[in-house]
Amino acid sequence: MSGTSSPGAVKKLLENMQGDLRGLSLECRKKFPPVKEAAESGIIKVKTIAARNSDVLAALKENSSEVVQPFLMGCGTKEPKITQLCLAAIQRLMSHEVVSEAAAGNIINMLWQLMENSLEELKLLQTVLVLLTTNTVVHDEALSKAIVLCFRLHFTKDNITNNTAAATVRQVVTVVFERVVAEDERYKDTIDQPVAVQGNSNRRSVSTLKPCAKDAYMLFQDLCQLVNADAPYWLVGMTEMTRTFGLELLESVLNDFPQVFLQHQEFSFLLKERVCPLVIKLFSPNIKFRQGSSTSSSPAPVEKPYFPICMRLLRVVSVLIKQFYSLLVTECEIFLSLLVKFLDADKPQWLRAVAVESIHRLCVQPQLLRSFCQSYDMKQHSTKVFRDIVNALGSFIQSLFLVPSTGNTSVTPNQTGSNASGNTGSAQTSPGVAGMRGGATVLPAFEYRGTWIPILNVTVQGSAKATYLEMLDKVEPPAIPEGYAMSVAFHCLLDLVRGITTMIEGELGEVETVNQTTAETASLPTQSSEQQDLQSVSEQSEKELVSRAVWEEMVNACWCGLLAALSLLLDASTDEAATENILKAELTMAALCGRLGLVTSRDAFITAICKGSLPPHYALTVLNSTTAALSSKSYSIQGQNVQMISPSSESHQQVVAVGQPLALQPQGTVMLTSKNIQCMRTLLNLAHCHGAVLGTSWQLVLATLQHLVWILGLKPGVGGALKPGRAVEGPSTVLTTAVMTDLPVISNILSRLFESSQYLDDVSLHHLINALCSLSLEAMDMAYGNNKEPSLFAVAKLLETGLVNMHRIEILWRPLTGHLMEVCQHPNSRMREWGAEALTSLIKAGLTFSHDPPLSQNQRLQLLLLNPLKELSNISHPDIRIKQLECVLQILQSQGDSLGPGWPLVLGVMGAIRSDQGESLIRTAFQCLQLVVTDFLPTMPCTCLQIVVEVAGSFGLHNQELNISLTSIGLLWNISDYFFQRGETIEKELNKEEAVLQKQAEEKGVILNRPFHPASPFDCLWLCLYAKLGELCVDPRPAVRKSAGQTLFSTIGAHGTLLQHSTWHTVIWKVLFHLLDRVRESSTTADKEKIESGGGNILIHHSRDTAEKQWAETWVLTLAGVARIFNTRRYLLQPLGDFSQAWDVLLDHIQSAALSKNNEVSLAALKSFQEILQIVSPVRDSEKPDTPPAINVSVPVVVGTTTATSLGRSFMRTDSIGERIGRYSGSEPPVITDEIEDLNLWWAAWNSWYRIGSESTRPPVTCDKLTFIPSQPFLTALIQIFPALYQHIKTGFSMDDLQKLGVILHGAVSVPISSDASPFILPSYTEAVLTSLQEAVLTALDVLQKAICVGSKSMQIMYPAIFDQLLAFVEFSCKPPQYGQLETKHIANAKYNQAEWVALNYVPFAERSVEVVVDLYQKTACHKAVVTEKVLQNIIKTLRIPLSLKYSCPSESTWKLAVSSLLKVLSIGLPVARQHASSGKFDSMWPELANTFEDFLFTKSTPPDNLSIKEFQKNESIDVEVVQLISTEILPYANFIPKEFVGQIMTMLNKGSIHSQSSSFTEAEINIRMREEFSKVCFETLLQFSFSNKVTTPQEGYISRMALSVLLKRSQDVLHRYIEDERLSGKCPLPRQQVTEIIFVLKAVSTLIDSLKKTQPENVDANTWAQVTALYPTLVECITCSSSEVRSALKEALVPFKDFMHPPASKFAF
Repeated sequence: MSGTSSPGAVKKLLENMQGDLRGLSLECRKKFPPVKEAAESGIIKVKTIAARNSDVLAALKENSSEVVQPFLMGCGTKEPKITQLCLAAIQRLMSHEVVSEAAAGNIINMLWQLMENSLEELKLLQTVLVLLTTNTVVHDEALSKAIVLCFRLHFTKDNITNNTAAATVRQVVTVVFERVVAEDERYKDTIDQPVAVQGNSNRRSVSTLKPCAKDAYMLFQDLCQLVNADAPYWLVGMTEMTRTFGLELLESVLNDFPQVFLQHQEFSFLLKERVCPLVIKLFSPNIKFRQGSSTSSSPAPVEKPYFPICMRLLRVVSVLIKQFYSLLVTECEIFLSLLVKFLDADKPQWLRAVAVESIHRLCVQPQLLRSFCQSYDMKQHSTKVFRDIVNALGSFIQSLFLVPSTGNTSVTPNQTGSNASGNTGSAQTSPGVAGMRGGATVLPAFEYRGTWIPILNVTVQGSAKATYLEMLDKVEPPAIPEGYAMSVAFHCLLDLVRGITTMIEGELGEVETVNQTTAETASLPTQSSEQQDLQSVSEQSEKELVSRAVWEEMVNACWCGLLAALSLLLDASTDEAATENILKAELTMAALCGRLGLVTSRDAFITAICKGSLPPHYALTVLNSTTAALSSKSYSIQGQNVQMISPSSESHQQVVAVGQPLALQPQGTVMLTSKNIQCMRTLLNLAHCHGAVLGTSWQLVLATLQHLVWILGLKPGVGGALKPGRAVEGPSTVLTTAVMTDLPVISNILSRLFESSQYLDDVSLHHLINALCSLSLEAMDMAYGNNKEPSLFAVAKLLETGLVNMHRIEILWRPLTGHLMEVCQHPNSRMREWGAEALTSLIKAGLTFSHDPPLSQNQRLQLLLLNPLKELSNISHPDIRIKQLECVLQILQSQGDSLGPGWPLVLGVMGAIRSDQGESLIRTAFQCLQLVVTDFLPTMPCTCLQIVVEVAGSFGLHNQELNISLTSIGLLWNISDYFFQRGETIEKELNKEEAVLQKQAEEKGVILNRPFHPASPFDCLWLCLYAKLGELCVDPRPAVRKSAGQTLFSTIGAHGTLLQHSTWHTVIWKVLFHLLDRVRESSTTADKEKIESGGGNILIHHSRDTAEKQWAETWVLTLAGVARIFNTRRYLLQPLGDFSQAWDVLLDHIQSAALSKNNEVSLAALKSFQEILQIVSPVRDSEKPDTPPAINVSVPVVVGTTTATSLGRSFMRTDSIGERIGRYSGSEPPVITDEIEDLNLWWAAWNSWYRIGSESTRPPVTCDKLTFIPSQPFLTALIQIFPALYQHIKTGFSMDDLQKLGVILHGAVSVPISSDASPFILPSYTEAVLTSLQEAVLTALDVLQKAICVGSKSMQIMYPAIFDQLLAFVEFSCKPPQYGQLETKHIANAKYNQAEWVALNYVPFAERSVEVVVDLYQKTACHKAVVTEKVLQNIIKTLRIPLSLKYSCPSESTWKLAVSSLLKVLSIGLPVARQHASSGKFDSMWPELANTFEDFLFTKSTPPDNLSIKEFQKNESIDVEVVQLISTEILPYANFIPKEFVGQIMTMLNKGSIHSQSSSFTEAEINIRMREEFSKVCFETLLQFSFSNKVTTPQEGYISRMALSVLLKRSQDVLHRYIEDERLSGKCPLPRQQVTEIIFVLKAVSTLIDSLKKTQPENVDANTWAQVTALYPTLVECITCSSSEVRSALKEALVPFKDFMHPPASKFAF
């Protein structure tokens, strides 16, 4: 307004007016003078007004009637030009609002006239419009007249005018109602209560209205009248009117000014009373009309539905429902029911199309739909309008597929090109074909059972942009393009779903936020809405309950119809976008139902998506059962049945994958289309975004996904994610490139789906887990009894779900792992493998996850996580156990440091492996154990160390893999080393733990029970270790026993000092002796069967080729170990109370081992015996060093493992051993056992020794091949023990003991040797060497003899016994000892390698014994005992044996040694004998001596043939020595010697002087072999003795002379006989013997003469000389003999006679 009232504008207006008036006066100057005058006076008037008034416009308005008058007159001229000028001027005035009411009335009247004259019709309309729009001065009748004027112009013949008028009418109607709105605005603060509308009279009611409202009311009322073809009340002067125009006007008013109707009761009344009945009345032809019925039966042709009216009615209805629903509830129910009816198949196509468009308009208004639901569906006895709408849409869609289109012939696809929405596209071929060959671009369409319906692009999502409802210019029903109705209906459904879900979810969201905030303020845990309802029935929850009821009703009302329609469309859809929209709708509905907790409907939608995902008719029980439940209900829509249509099998989709169905007996293959894949993605999307509301329908979703995954051939990978993998059974899976690119995406979404489970609440998560578990159970059932590839979907996804929910793993751990444990026990290996994979991955992830609080502070959780790992041990399948152990290994590698209380479980897993479980299992488990021992001992609680020991021990006992057993023993050594290094810490910790347990036990009133109880916990740990090693020491495998034994003793040796003193008692009795007992038992019962090989190609040495021999080695090792401990730890053991018992037990073991029938064991037992005998008496405390010396432990060498480290160090502890012993036995220093007890120990040892000796050397009673004979090394060792032992017992060693010793020595030496051992023990027979046994025997006697020597007098009585013993050995030289009944062979005859026994070569031994005897005798000859016991006689008697045998002795050296020894002994003994001559102690010795000389000098044995002359001479010289001894030591002392003896000697000498030694000599040797030298010496001795001037008794002299005489007489006889025989024999030679004899006699004669010459003349008797001379003639007679030998001997005999030729010095008498 400011623009028109500014001074400039006013000035311009005045100028224009004056200009207009001038122009008018000019135009009318000629024809219309009155007008001209009026114009001119008008100019003056205007000027006057302008001059007089400051507010020019107001003044103008006041005088407007006058100002306008000239122009009205101008119009009255009916001259076009003038009329136009005037109308323009009037308009200008109007536009400046300077027209008063009166002037306006005049103007309208003038316009009416022009209208009646059909002048300037457009200008008229323009002027009316300007008049009504610029101001509000026109009221009541004037207004009514103006409106009628416009109406009448609408019905002229001129099209332009008509249209302009129509537009003007519309604008004017709008203006009228706008004024009402403005008026209400003005008066809004002073609203007075409207008078209640009474009755039906509209007249009365108008009075209450304000002016503008009144006009509007009158106008609207008349419009209704006009449409109803009644006369108007207010619009007087109407000539004609169309319904269509009236309906349009009604619609625009209702649509644009709903507030007017809602605020004013009068208007509301009009709506109810006039508009609705009118609409219903006008609808009637449409309702009654049935397409296809004969026209004759319809009442009148008028009744046929008329498109323009019908369409406009629907528009009006849409507005009524939209704007005035709250006022017209009942009426709307009728309208909506009509709408639904219009969709019937028997209505014309166009009617159905516009009805669908109308319904679409409703569908985009969710709040409206909500109201329907509240007002109708939720009321009892009311039509279920909302449900009917949805169902009607459903059956409408179905009918389009099932009923061929009638009433519209343009159904061929090629005419669809120009449809209303401008969608241009043509498909020239049948759509199915086009779909199959991907050439032409295919129109999006639905196709079902041969019906093909294109999808048109009808509207934008969410807006109901109608096509046919907007066709206001069409009179005839338009041709509806094929697919249009379907497309709109389709969009209806989509918008309906979208609207409802958006609205409800929005409201739900608000409610939830409100609930949350209230819950938070109340500081209560948030609860589900139902619970809150129960808690407080506040307004809030009241309101919420109401809302929830509405939401549920809406969903319940619509879901069946929606699902039926959407399922059908989904099945029929051939367009990806359409499919996407359908699926989205199903998904949002499913999610909404889920949120509202409507399980049936939720599951139904989900089932639909699931079925869409799978190939048609796919047998999946879980889906079929759900559908059956649904299809058993059919939904009735006003008498029609809507059936759930099952998907058709004909698919015109592109096949993207072919795979095998997941079934027990797969029948052929199934095909997946791109639509299936699309559905699958929707399903994934649903699960991903709405997992929280799926609840039990997870089962459906997951089952479907499982089947799809299977068909697509996806296989689980690390962490449970599914990756495209090749199918196992043949080339059953075929994937197109299209789907190949999709697979990674699908796989990814699948993983994301389960990742998103971390955002689910606990209940939803449990639903998910339960669903997966039951799926998995199905898969397991299917995999039973065959080894086909199982479906691992569920297991893989359980794993994924577990992994992402680690932060709350506790709530799902038990069901999750419980199920996976079942999977792990499944017979199908692939299934098992994945079960284990999942379980172990979860455990590893659980341990590495950073929980809050951390695991280290949440022991319960840690144990919970580790527990399934332990439970896996109950499963026997090796592949599972391998997984379990690999898991343990990885846990150790990553988590080892922080296992804490989980250690027992982890160690338990390793320990649960049994021997029968295969090598690789044991190896893996062992790897874990190695890792533990090398890296984690320091980090685990000390209480677990015992478990480690037990587990390591159990591996030692596994008999699968020897190396593992050996290595585990190495681990035990390492563990012991660790105990040793960390002793203090471990001890403290264990003691602390012990105290806690003790306290708990006391509280419960039970006794604390643990193995080795009285010992301290740390000692118990050691004892446990020892016990384990002890068990391994009796393992069936020798290598293990050996290694364990070495380790056990090394450990005790190295670390035993750490034990408390009292614990040693347990070590000795419970560990060591227990072990010895078991070893002894096993050894004695071991099998003697030969073992061919040691497994594989290992050859076994013959010394180990039976179990018995192998056990022997163990026995050896064990006994040695125990003995070593007794030796090195004596100072610890002796103070224990029962040391002597222990000593006895040990001796008993040594004894039983020594007497075992196994050389190796028995020998080793003796070595152990030796070891314990080297024990020195414990030193006194003052002398004891502070720490024991470093112990040299023999380190066990274990195959393939580490050996102990740094054993060389001295094991020092902060407290010395001495202190520890002191600490344990009280305050005083340790008690040292006294000497007496010590002696008892030694005597016990002597008794054992004696028992061993006597048992082992006692000859066997029977003799066969199997007789056991102790070995030489054993006997040697046995005897070697004696000297050491003797040192300790010598003080009490009695004669009795000496006897016992003698028996053993004698027995030991008598034992023969096995022929196969002889080459190693015996030297070759010719070498004179002692065996070590013989050496030992002599050494033993030597020790005794020395001890006696320095001992007391009382001991010397033992000498004879020693001589006896030695002499017995001497006899062996000629008479080897018998060993029982055993036959022995001479070594020369023994065959090597046959089990024969070989007698030893005793000669060297006997000879050495001789030497010892001589030696000893030299020292002891004068001892009283030696004299008394006739030792000399015994010596002579013994030596007589070899001497008498002489050449028959086994060895020549023997008799030679015997001779020399005899000479030595006699040289010492004879003087003693002479000394004691008077005592008679030697009386019996002389005859023995005489016999000995006799036997030796005149031996019966002949010298061997091969004896060389040199040898013979040497031997002769020995004989000579004997004679010389007689001549020097015996004969000179004849007066001290018995006469008989001397007589015997003389006889012997006599014999020797002439005795013929041998009869077998050759002629050449004879002179040597005759022992001339010997005879000579005999003669000389005889003569010397005979002619000795020392003759003391006449008797002696007589004996000598007698001897000579006899000798000469004999010579004479021999010579005579020879001469006689020679003569008689003639030419024949004499016998060899006789010749020899004569030769010898001749030699004797020459010798005798020589001897006589040498003798003192006075010693020779004259008679003797006479006898000698008398021989001469006889000798001469022999000269004639033929034998040259005799002749030469004769020559020698005659030569000495030359001395007789000299004249004698004195008178010689013959």
